[in-house]
Amino acid sequence: MSKLSTWRAAALAALLIAAINLSGCGMWLDRTSGSSSGSTGGSTPSGTGGTGGTGGSGTGGSTPTGGPGTGSPGSNTSGIQNVNHVIYMIMENRSFDHYFAKMNEYRQKNGISGTVDDLPAGMTNPRVPDYKPVASFHLGTMCIENTSAAWYISHQGFNLFNISSDTPTMDGFVWGASAAAYNEGGADTSGSRAMGYYDYNDLPYYYFMAANFGVSDRWFSPGPMETEPSKMYMVAATSVGHAHKPATAVNAPTIFSLLDAKGLSWKIYYETQASDAIINYFQPYAAQHQANIVPISQYFADVTNGTLPNVAMIEPGFGSEDEHPGFPNQIQIGAAKTANIINSLMNSPSWKDSVFFLMYDESGGMYDHVPPPTTGVPNPDGIKPVDLFTKAQQGYDDPPGDFTRYGFRVPNLVVSPFTKKHYVAHTVTDSTGVLRFIETRWGLPNLNKRDAVASDMTEFFDFNGKPWATPPTPPAQPTNGACTDTAVNVQ
Repeated sequence: MSKLSTWRAAALAALLIAAINLSGCGMWLDRTSGSSSGSTGGSTPSGTGGTGGTGGSGTGGSTPTGGPGTGSPGSNTSGIQNVNHVIYMIMENRSFDHYFAKMNEYRQKNGISGTVDDLPAGMTNPRVPDYKPVASFHLGTMCIENTSAAWYISHQGFNLFNISSDTPTMDGFVWGASAAAYNEGGADTSGSRAMGYYDYNDLPYYYFMAANFGVSDRWFSPGPMETEPSKMYMVAATSVGHAHKPATAVNAPTIFSLLDAKGLSWKIYYETQASDAIINYFQPYAAQHQANIVPISQYFADVTNGTLPNVAMIEPGFGSEDEHPGFPNQIQIGAAKTANIINSLMNSPSWKDSVFFLMYDESGGMYDHVPPPTTGVPNPDGIKPVDLFTKAQQGYDDPPGDFTRYGFRVPNLVVSPFTKKHYVAHTVTDSTGVLRFIETRWGLPNLNKRDAVASDMTEFFDFNGKPWATPPTPPAQPTNGACTDTAVNVQ
């Protein structure tokens, strides 16, 4: 074995040991009820597809194009006052390439114009333990074992051999998935599932909606973090210094407090229980507004009766319902539930003046070939990470860092009668763009520096022309795909 190979083997072994150690500290559990789902955690950031560096035979990355706002066609607010309702729903732990790998193929087969930066051919990551390349492949099961994209694991995915680097090689995803399998007694100890993807036969509803309405191929999660801090950004544009799940409540303005100040209405619809709502981390505000947190049955009543609030957030149930990795969570069940929620809106009197955003909290440690920006992303409020793990606390050290990097790309849909047909956005943004859209529509101030630089999302819309005044008829989402918990060491 060469000196370089010896060094690589030793380095990879050390990384795997560290990852398994951190998973033993509970880092794989990003939600404390419902299921034991995993937490979430190239070249230079973000642009068009290409190949990145090789760290143990990994490929990925893209040509650098800068930070937030890159690629923006500009704001388009004429007629935005025609929007009276904004609904957004946050699913869990999937990357853009993992779900929309074959989006261009689908569009071409259906005669739909526009090009999406989906999964290129030939993408690989080194496997465990021999760091031979694992190529992207189509998953034959709708259920996969748990994965992670917590702070350490996300930095490892970004650059396997130098987790503190701002130069992405996008080659550590398989190693993170391997550590999860070792920790949880899973079959896929090679970590190969991180390179798996789904196509339009598996998720026909999502492919149809993304191709006919709007989708962004530069929509990133807010940071290299697990579920709770990521979702905190989606109500407050900050995690108030938390890189991990907060141990105590925080106190910061949210999009809902901005709505209150303007006399605008809002609700949070939950599928399982009110305590699941991410707003509950924001106290005493959440305790003072429990009447606004209502069961999902109220959503269906409100869309039917034309009584939706100005802004609504939907909190899906855990497991299959939010599509979180972890056997036996079956993604088609979650997609079918989402289809019911969106279809109910499209077939109701509320459709005429509503906008629905579907997004995912973070990538869940699944492979994506486009590295997130590491320049131009502002720390929201000047608070640096207050809870990075140390060896003394947890047996390993989180890599240093700040909230000045986006997380990986996530799937998304922009569904509305106002959405331009077949629209593909290439503007670099994170999920706080939904908050920016709400602020733009109702003349609200920005919460902080993060939503201030996000896309206002208005490029997706023709507020005066209403292209989808009559909504299309999407395909039914099947729920009978195979669900097998078997090793996917396919290479």
